[in-house]
Amino acid sequence: MTIQDHNVVKPVEVKQLVDLLQYQDGSIVSHVLLKNKGGSVTLFAFDKDEGLSEHTAPFDALVVVNDGEADIEIAGESFRVRQGETIVLPANRPHAVKAATKFKMLLIMIRE
Repeated sequence: MTIQDHNVVKPVEVKQLVDLLQYQDGSIVSHVLLKNKGGSVTLFAFDKDEGLSEHTAPFDALVVVNDGEADIEIAGESFRVRQGETIVLPANRPHAVKAATKFKMLLIMIRE
C-alpha cells in the first residue's frame, strides 16, 4: 500500500519503535518520525543522567514514555514518568527532562 502526499508516493510500513533509535553512551539522540505544519513526532533516547535543561515551547506537547524512567519538571513541579505513561507539557510553561535510567520517549508536538 502507498500513500500519496504532495505528489510524493510513500510506502506504508509497520515499524517497531524500539528498533528505530538506539541508546548512545553519554548522549541524547533523536529521530524525527513525522513533521508537517501541524506539528511533529520525534523519538528520543537518553542515556542515564542525561537531560534537557529547563526551556519553554510555544506549543503543547505530549510525552509518551517507551522505555525506562525520567524526572520531568513542569513549572517547578516534579513528576517521575515510567514506561507506558504519558504527560502533557503545556505551552509556554517551563519544563525540563532528566533520565533516571536509560529512557526513551516519543514527543508529539501539536502546533495548530
